[in-house]
Amino acid sequence: MSQNRSSAVMQQRREPHDSLEDFPTPPWATRALCHLCEWIGGLPPDQADCRDPAANRGYMVYALREFFATVHAADIHDYGAGFAVEDYLFGPLPSKVDWTITNPPFRLAEQFIERACETSTVGVGMFVRTSFLEGEGRFKRLFRKNPPTHVLQFAERVVIHKGRIVDPDVKERVWSEKKGDWIMKKPSTATSYCWLVWETNNRLPPKFGWIPPCRKRLTLPGDYSLPVGRR
Repeated sequence: MSQNRSSAVMQQRREPHDSLEDFPTPPWATRALCHLCEWIGGLPPDQADCRDPAANRGYMVYALREFFATVHAADIHDYGAGFAVEDYLFGPLPSKVDWTITNPPFRLAEQFIERACETSTVGVGMFVRTSFLEGEGRFKRLFRKNPPTHVLQFAERVVIHKGRIVDPDVKERVWSEKKGDWIMKKPSTATSYCWLVWETNNRLPPKFGWIPPCRKRLTLPGDYSLPVGRR
């Protein structure tokens, strides 16, 4: 059986163990959560501070700063955005903040969640692949002991490609195995995403909901041409 090399399948997130997992998050996907933060956490974001410990090139930080009074940003790698270079998981716990919101490295997401829950006074938002919800080991280690209060599944695909931000409405030059030639095609992905939210003072069973299609409404001019370091 031949390998399925469609552009969507080839854009699945499969990274080696030591990868930095360089997958910038489109600002609209962060805004989708921020619009829910007030009723989820009970504290208006403009009165709260927030931390993104895996800030990458700053696309999530850029959106968070539209909502939160203060946003602290850092990453273990210097992507040239001017953020502090820090290992979130190493050393003593960081100072407490109201919210921790980030797109964590998939292989370290459990550790990020544990540390974020220890250091966030209102809530934690983790942008993860929907497949993160699967797995007996992860269920035993994390979800059975500390389930999220909200699972918010994107109804439309969040198109994320490695190492760069992509506009799903702008065609790109890609290789077509079927045609044996280069073609122009809109970016796509085979990976689905959701937000997992932990309310610090809420121990009720998890609530599942959908984030309705909102990319076009929440995309602002310049989002996909945002230069590295714009803050």
